[in-house]
Amino acid sequence: MGSLAVITSISINRPLIDPEGFLGPAWIRLPLIVLGALLLDLLPRTLWVTRGNPAKMKAVAAERLRSHWTRDRLLLVVMGLVCFYITYVSYRNLKSFLPFVRGLETRNDYDRSLHLMDRWLFFGSEPAIVLHDLFGSGIVAHFLSTIYLWFLPLVPLALAAWLVWSRNLSFGYWFATSQCVAWSLGTASYYMMPTLGPGFEYPWLYRDLDETGATQLMEALFNGRTTFRFYEYAGAVNSVAGFASLHVAITLLVALMVQYTIRSRVLHWVFWINFAITIVATLYFGWHYVADDIAGVVIALIAFYLGAIASGQKFDRFGLASHPTTTTSVVPVDDEERERKPRKVRLRKVSVEVTAEVVDDPDDSELSLDKR
Repeated sequence: MGSLAVITSISINRPLIDPEGFLGPAWIRLPLIVLGALLLDLLPRTLWVTRGNPAKMKAVAAERLRSHWTRDRLLLVVMGLVCFYITYVSYRNLKSFLPFVRGLETRNDYDRSLHLMDRWLFFGSEPAIVLHDLFGSGIVAHFLSTIYLWFLPLVPLALAAWLVWSRNLSFGYWFATSQCVAWSLGTASYYMMPTLGPGFEYPWLYRDLDETGATQLMEALFNGRTTFRFYEYAGAVNSVAGFASLHVAITLLVALMVQYTIRSRVLHWVFWINFAITIVATLYFGWHYVADDIAGVVIALIAFYLGAIASGQKFDRFGLASHPTTTTSVVPVDDEERERKPRKVRLRKVSVEVTAEVVDDPDDSELSLDKR
């Protein structure tokens, strides 16, 4: 991804940029999140164990650093951050270069085709109108907007969580690898079928919605795309691309990782519900067509599987569960998984024949035993 972004930048004579998000550029944002995770790991634990006794805090914190923040853990964190940073920044730049690489007008035919498919799937009706009539355009719009925008901090926070707190280090590699694969496949899908999405191509369908964070974001992205296409403005980016939906792909990927690596049923429900609501929000606000969401699901499944294979996971029960097959010097393969597996013990049947022979010698009163 990094090499492809550099080559594309040179070929179209556009500079590479580091797009900003919340907390600033990615090269600042990701280390800050990990530093925050480190403090969140140390401070509450230290305060709880020491009961607020300052004299014991240093020893408790040092023990946590020694036992948890091992060389293997630090290697995982550094590799995960660097690889994701390169992938994500390359994704943002390649997405921004899309209008110049594929042409400014190619997206019209694709948008029209996917829009006709949506109408066919909804029996001749507009999906947006159906959802607006079903849920209304007021309170529900604000709720869906909140869930949709939650995606922005979810990506770096989830990455930091799996890198820092995964109970088996291979789970951290699984998550980071799957993320990189998903963003890469999403970039490829943008170039395979460049679209804008119904909210940009058919904006009149969404004018009756209340103004929310999602609608403000869509307006900002539209203005950013216009600036990028027609004006030479440093830092301007194009962030508009419809097919496939990486909102759907990444929220599904996180839900799958929670399902397979975390035991909390509450968290299972939370992230599966988040995934379902995200799908509704993409159609409700016009971010994506139905085909975009389906493609996002496919991307998530492929990334999830490839990440599992690359990190040494083995699927059980026809893919409904998994267990790690890799180990490190500090974090072994999950012992609980081993204990749940029945062990086969082979017993070898041994027969011993004992015969007793009486010796005629009267002076010898012992028995001669012949063992076979």
